[in-house]
Amino acid sequence: MLQENTIKLSVSYTVASRIKDYFQLMKFTLSFLVVFTCVVAYLLVPGVGFDVTKVLLLFLGGVLVSGSGSTVNQVIEKDSDKLMARTAPRPLPAGRISVLEASIFAVITGVAGVLIMGFAFNWLSAWVSLASLILYGFVYTPWKKWNSFAVLIGAFPGALPPLIGWVAGAGEFSEGGWSLFTIQFLWQFPHFWAIAWVAHNDYTRAGFRLLPSDKGPNRSIALQSAVYAGLLIPAGVVPSLLNICQPISAVLTILAGIYYFYLALMLVKKSDVPSARRLMLGSYIYLAITFLALLAGKQ
Repeated sequence: MLQENTIKLSVSYTVASRIKDYFQLMKFTLSFLVVFTCVVAYLLVPGVGFDVTKVLLLFLGGVLVSGSGSTVNQVIEKDSDKLMARTAPRPLPAGRISVLEASIFAVITGVAGVLIMGFAFNWLSAWVSLASLILYGFVYTPWKKWNSFAVLIGAFPGALPPLIGWVAGAGEFSEGGWSLFTIQFLWQFPHFWAIAWVAHNDYTRAGFRLLPSDKGPNRSIALQSAVYAGLLIPAGVVPSLLNICQPISAVLTILAGIYYFYLALMLVKKSDVPSARRLMLGSYIYLAITFLALLAGKQ
């Protein structure tokens, strides 16, 4: 009996560990953030109500597509991940999952996610989802070792989730979707540069070039971050000007933008890792507050 229980516990532990590895491959926390803005954008479409089934399908489709792109990213960067303390424990560099297994997983999740978007919503949203996966996995990922232009390239697939959500609900590209795309597009530059500032030594060791300067973290990069953060203040008002949201949403997005801009200015002033870390964490707060404010004020 004891031996049988031991075997059961061992099997359960193995299954749980494997599931955990797959979640790491998908970068589930990042995928959740991606799907959050996608779902909010879908719900912001005029005439679209809260349908639990639709929201769950959109969540599932988004997580699968995003997870597929993240898996492709890790397959390509397997050897580089071994060189960084933050990424060395991941399933591929640690040897817990093979490249073949991860590649098959990427194909299955990617195809499943795109099909869900196509059949549950519309094929335009499915094609944009596929474009996002390809841009992130096969363009942005290898570009990171060429030059810092990769951040601009990566900002496009990074900003597509709210546009995908809007297209899933509206069935077309329109001003509302593009306004949400713009917010997330601008948001990414201070966000990514703050991450690259904090992890500069690790990224340099792995050969990634994500900061717009060969001299490493400096005040010039902080100034550029502040410019993009400042642009988010007027960008956050646009959805209200398009009558997607009520004026109260504009007030809240302005306050969130000022907060994000303030953190960027603190990085300009101090130009140190703690300020970069605060900007990085503040970027998540900004995005959550902004999209929730827009949804709360939906016309």
